[in-house]
Amino acid sequence: MLTRADIDAAARLLAPVIRRTPALASRVLSEHTGHDVWLKCENLQHTGSFKPRGAYNQIANLPEADRAKGVVAASAGNHAQGVAWSAGQLGIVSTVFMPVNAPLPKLAATKAYGANVHLIGETIDDALVAAHTFAADTGAILIHPFDHLDIVAGQATVALEILEQVPDVGTIVVPTGGGGLIAGIAATVRLQAPHVRVIGVQAADAAAWPGSLEAGKPVRVKTMSTMADGIAVGLPGAVPFEHVSQFVDAMLTVSEDALSRALLLCMERAKLIVEPAGAAAVAALLTRSPADLALQGRVCAVLSGGNIDPLVLTHVIAHGLRAAGRFLAVRLTIPDRPGGLSKLLNVVSDNGASVVDVVHARTAGRLALDEVEVALTMETRGPSHREAVLGALVRAGFAVKVEE
Repeated sequence: MLTRADIDAAARLLAPVIRRTPALASRVLSEHTGHDVWLKCENLQHTGSFKPRGAYNQIANLPEADRAKGVVAASAGNHAQGVAWSAGQLGIVSTVFMPVNAPLPKLAATKAYGANVHLIGETIDDALVAAHTFAADTGAILIHPFDHLDIVAGQATVALEILEQVPDVGTIVVPTGGGGLIAGIAATVRLQAPHVRVIGVQAADAAAWPGSLEAGKPVRVKTMSTMADGIAVGLPGAVPFEHVSQFVDAMLTVSEDALSRALLLCMERAKLIVEPAGAAAVAALLTRSPADLALQGRVCAVLSGGNIDPLVLTHVIAHGLRAAGRFLAVRLTIPDRPGGLSKLLNVVSDNGASVVDVVHARTAGRLALDEVEVALTMETRGPSHREAVLGALVRAGFAVKVEE
């Protein structure tokens, strides 16, 4: 188990090289929750996530003989960059195995930090097998993304900063994948501020922790499908499990809609680019019930990372707008005669919606000769305005089908 000495040693080691990321007050989340909410911005850390804290701590603690063998890791993104950056800072050769479908920006960044990158397999599990084989063949030291005490100690320094930056913090909400980050935070809190409540958050469609905690041991989740790839881990780590099972107060899940809404809020209101996984804590504050959260005192939500492919960001923003009731797509038929489309657009305009896109087709098989199918996309001001626009279209005589 992590000790105070482990955490203090990691803090001293990391102080000269790791950014002390800011903690920013969030008025919109404070108003929404009724608590004073702060955001711990690890998306502004070196490489765009908290990962260099643990990676640097483990690599720097390697004996000289092991350093000479180099290090190896398997990752689709944030851990890969953390290992590559850390090894580069220490002058150590690094090799990273990534799935062939790894996001291009993360692949490019990992190479830019100096790693020798190999693309193999379709999943992280495939890449991890290759990394283990490489370690066995070459003697390179495997740097696991979360299942090592030095990794957990490095991530624990996030909590040290929170306790200093957010006086009287009563609740810390943490995105959770393999468990290294929340294990470090929870252990630090238990040692220094045991009154603080620690809540983990997972994507509902990639949640291995609830079943594992219920079983009393790490249990692999059978399927995963989420936009939050940074916390999509099928099997919690054994080292994190010991800490999480003893020190974490609650483990919650959030939907894909909640994740996209949280990312959108971070962009619009906090002016921060956050990846879906990094926004999981904000998603919980936005959408989970007060009974689930049981918040106490000041609240700190950790933004664990900000590495997101611009193409994925575009998709997630659209998803978030739709989930927030600010994006409405409908399909309907209108008479194929002069003024038909104008009547439809007038209803939209009169009710204050803004047209994003209009597509009409005369060749759909189900259409009569005098009909046109229209696909209409609009911006609305929120759920109530969205329903008002839909109601106006129906009252105007249009048969409306909402596109999800």
